[in-house]
Amino acid sequence: MASSGTRDKAGALAPPPVAAPPRVGEQIQRLRNERRLTLDDLSRAAGVSKSMLSEIERDKANPTIAVAWRLTNALGISLDQLFAQQKQTETIRVAGPHEIPTLSGDDGAYQLRVWGPIELAGKFEWYELTLQPGGALVSNAHEPGTREHLTVLHGTIEIDASGTSKRLKVAETARYAADEPHAIRNVGRAEAKALLVVIHV
Repeated sequence: MASSGTRDKAGALAPPPVAAPPRVGEQIQRLRNERRLTLDDLSRAAGVSKSMLSEIERDKANPTIAVAWRLTNALGISLDQLFAQQKQTETIRVAGPHEIPTLSGDDGAYQLRVWGPIELAGKFEWYELTLQPGGALVSNAHEPGTREHLTVLHGTIEIDASGTSKRLKVAETARYAADEPHAIRNVGRAEAKALLVVIHV
């Protein structure tokens, strides 16, 4: 079967082109301009330094999840909307690894890869959660009726929800109410990974 890849001058298969990462800074700048806010205005409203905001808008720096959260709140949008991409017209839309938004904790203790499409944000969301040893994703209460479903892919993870704690091993799934404060912790000695599904009602 013939390969569909392109070949270089020596006849070797050339690697496929790498998709550009989402331009978060460009999106923030566009939203700020639409709202007729200056850098100073957004800096004060979000509690983010003007120099950091300028770096982010010029795509010289990537915001942490905490900074992204402050900026989206100040701009009046959800965190998911910040990563909205233009709708594609292909019958099969393939997203490259660099098109998947990735959010990191301030201390690098956890990382969330946003696998769910933007049009389902606020209804049905799924993420790949990576936790470093001792790391935790601690969340405030979501909207009433929200539930989370977490399946451990690697490592040992503990769930704190509804005043109780449960320890999970690989291939085990926890389902719990997320409309009150809850936490997902890596209690093992190695990196842990999990599939996290959030369902809003």
